[in-house]
Amino acid sequence: MSSLRYLALQEMASEEKKVAHYSGKRITSMFASNVFTGRVMREYLSDEAYKSLMNSAKSGTKIDRKMADQIAAGMKAWAEERGVTHFTHWFQPLTGTTAEKHDSFFTIKSDGTAIEIFDGDALIQQEPDASSFPNGGIRATFEARGYTAWDPSSPAFIMEAANGKTLCIPTIFIAYNGESLDYKAPLLKSIAALDKAAVDVCHYFDKNVTKVTTTLGWEQEYFVIDETLANARPDLVMCGRTLVGHSPAKGQQLEDHYFGSIPDRVYEFMQDFEQESYKLGIPLRTRHNEVAPGQFECAPIFEEVNIAVDHNSLLMDVMNKVAKRHKLKVLLHEKPFAGVNGSGKHNNWSLATDTGVNLLAPGKTPRTNLMFLTFFVNAIKAVHDHADLMRAAIASANNDHRLGANEAPPAIISVYIGKYLTEVLDEIETRVKDKFSEQDEVILKLDIHKQIPELLMDNTDRNRTSPFAFTGNKFEFRAVGSSANCGSPMTVLNTIMAQSLKNFKSDVDALIEKGEKKEVALMHVLRDYITNSKKIRFEGDNYSDAWAEEAKKRGLNNFKTTPEALDAFVTDAAKKVFFENNIYSERELDARHEILLEDYVKKVQIEARILGYMATNHILPAAINYQNVLAENVRGLKDLGLGEGSYKAQLNILKVVSGHIQEINDNVEAMIEARKKANNVEDMHKRAAMYCNNVKTYFDKIRYHADKLELLVEDKMWPLPKYRELLYLR
Repeated sequence: MSSLRYLALQEMASEEKKVAHYSGKRITSMFASNVFTGRVMREYLSDEAYKSLMNSAKSGTKIDRKMADQIAAGMKAWAEERGVTHFTHWFQPLTGTTAEKHDSFFTIKSDGTAIEIFDGDALIQQEPDASSFPNGGIRATFEARGYTAWDPSSPAFIMEAANGKTLCIPTIFIAYNGESLDYKAPLLKSIAALDKAAVDVCHYFDKNVTKVTTTLGWEQEYFVIDETLANARPDLVMCGRTLVGHSPAKGQQLEDHYFGSIPDRVYEFMQDFEQESYKLGIPLRTRHNEVAPGQFECAPIFEEVNIAVDHNSLLMDVMNKVAKRHKLKVLLHEKPFAGVNGSGKHNNWSLATDTGVNLLAPGKTPRTNLMFLTFFVNAIKAVHDHADLMRAAIASANNDHRLGANEAPPAIISVYIGKYLTEVLDEIETRVKDKFSEQDEVILKLDIHKQIPELLMDNTDRNRTSPFAFTGNKFEFRAVGSSANCGSPMTVLNTIMAQSLKNFKSDVDALIEKGEKKEVALMHVLRDYITNSKKIRFEGDNYSDAWAEEAKKRGLNNFKTTPEALDAFVTDAAKKVFFENNIYSERELDARHEILLEDYVKKVQIEARILGYMATNHILPAAINYQNVLAENVRGLKDLGLGEGSYKAQLNILKVVSGHIQEINDNVEAMIEARKKANNVEDMHKRAAMYCNNVKTYFDKIRYHADKLELLVEDKMWPLPKYRELLYLR
């Protein structure tokens, strides 16, 4: 097997490098060229159809059959002019990837005439098999019917792949009885809930606001390694991460990779996937080397959250496809390599009004700053009240390896707001009394306005250890994993914010009804929210042991594993907030909990099987071969009668190697038995706990001995590409 590693190294060295560059093209000339944008709609749709589609996209109004037929005809004409032969409803099931079933425009009429057709029915709805997707018991195997339904708020696009072109229509995915089976349907509901709640609160300050849009800017981190080296590692092929591998002498300790010169081969890949992304309307803006060797990042301009989530899911597909053209492998796993930084997907979240105001950006007048404080404080209160839901939203088998390691924030949810805003909130908490005069209100509001720096973005430091940090005009949810669908954390964040704003309006209105002036009522409720949510705020080092102890004293939970974190989805508090905002039914919520637990079990199960296979089929044979070499050497020296001193070192190494071989064998057998016991447990929650607490505990034990053998076994005998090759050779 050692030849596989060396063949991979030789093939990598002989690879013909694919050159990709912009060839003088401006980004603006290619941007959204494969998207059915508003400008394209103007050209291919009647005024009536265009207005119907725009109204549906903006306000969710239903499109009637006549208009749907017109829109479908225009979309088909545009697509066929670009060489498209098939269409698909593109959706995001709970597998964590995207899904599509292609149908051709081609059909045959009753008289045998072949025609091309795409009507309103095909645009609006399709019927893929629902039973084979994760459903948490909502759909039985024999109940296969499910539906994809068009989401007009996210534009259709043309995907180019393998010399073919397909019209992709973003959709939601629901079961026969209407229950959601994807990430998009709940996200759209959460957007609507937050819009309504935010507009109601905005009316305290500006009656002209009629819509509040949730915006998202994600930052996608990823690793890039050579494809041939990756293919020589069963763990990378099957699990997306290395289950064994000794850290190289040089990792990230010199910090010379971060923001360094981008390697040529990776640079070519970046240019290629950027061009494909631009054609799909993904507004990528930045690219750079990240901290770990072999790690990189890209980030777009902020967009409406629904489109941003679609674009991130689409980008991950594009990156994987384009990487193959360059004989590279993109690793989106949260922790593909031990000992260096993992990868996250920071979700930068904010709110914007249709009057052009960022609700999480400080204003220039006392009134606008009071509006900013209202939404700012409500965001903190929302996280305080539902911190466990925030933790559950980013829980996965992959992310368990990353949280609290190196740059990633820990599993304890807290909020960082910076020195200046801490002082502002402290002043409100101190100065707002039970009896609060109009003059006090004016003075306090003016003083607060003076305290909030106009350039707050430059005066608020970034706490890189905080899970949820305010960074000047937005909150950054840093704990989201790199392979995650942003829809899950954004659904939770939107929902809890909507609930907090609804409670806030109710509390303020109650005081106004008692005769309080509006501004006085606002300040009193803000004071209460600041006081009641204070324990979630933390400005220090989230990695420190002192913070873990302090968080425990404050009553903040520290769910370090996915099975315990996911329980937050089925608490009474979670059900209340999701039910009241019409995001999930109880059946849907229970199903998602079951799906996420099952996903955890399957991922750990796959890793356990691959680790056992690698140990017995790759590592142990190599170690035993080396063991035989050592034994033969010792035997030969002994037969020559040269004395024990001549083979003492070899004998010591032989004993150490033999010990590691025995430990790996024993632990693999114990892991297999633990897996069998877990598989016999019917209850998914108990099974997940057993995989977490029993099966997974053998991973580090086996890895420890395997990594020690990697240092001892002769290099040419070692079968698996090593970290120094994976991280530094491209």
